[in-house]
Amino acid sequence: MRKIPNNGNLKMTKVAYPLGLFICLFIYVAYIKWHWASATQAFFSITEVASGARRGQQAHSPPGTAARGHEVFYGIMFDAGSTGTRVHIFQFTRQPGETPTLTHETFKALKPGLSAYADDVEKSTSGIQELLDVAKQDIPFDFWKATPLVLKATAGLRLLPGEKAQKLLRKVKEVFKASPFLVGEDCVSIMNGTDEGVSAWITVNFLTGSLKTPGRSSVGMLDLGGGSTQITFLPRVEDTLQTSPPGYLTSLQMFNRTYKLYSYSYLGLGLMSARLAILGGMEGKPAEDGKELVSPCLSPGFTGEWEHAEITYRISGQKAVVNLHALCASRISEILQNKVHRTEEVKDVDFYAFSYYYDLAANVGLIDVEKGGSLVVGDFDIAAKYVCRTAETRPQGNPFLCMDLTYISLLLQEFGFPENKVLKLTRKINNVETSWALGAIFHYIDSLNRQKSPAL
Repeated sequence: MRKIPNNGNLKMTKVAYPLGLFICLFIYVAYIKWHWASATQAFFSITEVASGARRGQQAHSPPGTAARGHEVFYGIMFDAGSTGTRVHIFQFTRQPGETPTLTHETFKALKPGLSAYADDVEKSTSGIQELLDVAKQDIPFDFWKATPLVLKATAGLRLLPGEKAQKLLRKVKEVFKASPFLVGEDCVSIMNGTDEGVSAWITVNFLTGSLKTPGRSSVGMLDLGGGSTQITFLPRVEDTLQTSPPGYLTSLQMFNRTYKLYSYSYLGLGLMSARLAILGGMEGKPAEDGKELVSPCLSPGFTGEWEHAEITYRISGQKAVVNLHALCASRISEILQNKVHRTEEVKDVDFYAFSYYYDLAANVGLIDVEKGGSLVVGDFDIAAKYVCRTAETRPQGNPFLCMDLTYISLLLQEFGFPENKVLKLTRKINNVETSWALGAIFHYIDSLNRQKSPAL
């Protein structure tokens, strides 16, 4: 039987077809418009980025200028001391026209000191390279070429024969020149004692804010190292300037200001060199025929060995000592006689004391081991008398404690400090190490900037 056509379905087909076609056309047009808008937007976005990049290139500053208008820069200072080599990596920021601010420090130390490689300079390179690698990790790549790299050696190399010291420095310079940092002809040198004292003075006054505020009272600096000891302060009394011996006054230029400082370094009066002198030994020379060095500053029953500057000495205390402190003080007074210049003004200047001053005070509980603290000069004398008295009857962990404390007490008195003079002992100010290294790199960078802009 023939099927009769369904007219209703036919009508629906006739209506649906053009409607579907219309919907498809509408979707197609909408897609085309959307695609064109997206492409246009992308085009303008790319153009904007490109033009922004061009503007950025035109206004680009040397590495160091941050987006907010402050400059970021770095400095690397190697401290080649008598007992070890240390690297300090400093990050600074500076707002236009203002004094820089230290924003970060990285520190690492290696033993022994460079002077230990005096007879085999090649062995010194691995330690230097290890410390350079620390700097590479710490400083962003873009800053390497603009970051000054400096090594300054202190008493350890000053005490070496000249040619041996120079060989070591030449080898270090070779390693430095192969590095990616900014290396000048003066990048490696033996620091004279005055510069060491001045640099430490810059450090402490920078960290306490004295250099940022003209007119603000500065503080003095006492540093007791292994081979030398330094005293530095800014005199405010005319008599100090008039009566200071030749070589005790030095001029320092920082931030377009000139400071006339009282600064002196006593080579041979650092704690380790003083020990040797008190024992009766000679710097750089073994005892004759390997004889024992006998000292009234050691416990009566003590015998042992002590190594200093790669030489081992046999040492012992005097027998049948009645008053260890009195005998020790007498011996040390002989060593210090006529070697230290005394100045009256130190009584009226606030002083910070570092290095072995700190270590010995912490060792006997005069200050907190971690935080440091304040004490009066007479505290060293009280501690020395107590330690020496107990050393007469029982052995100690540190056989030199009586000697060292007595030496520090008498050294401070020779400088002119009264017993009631307060000293601040610290390793850090605002969480930054108080070594001369910060002041030295700071001064070096300031000098570089003055060379670039002599008119400023």
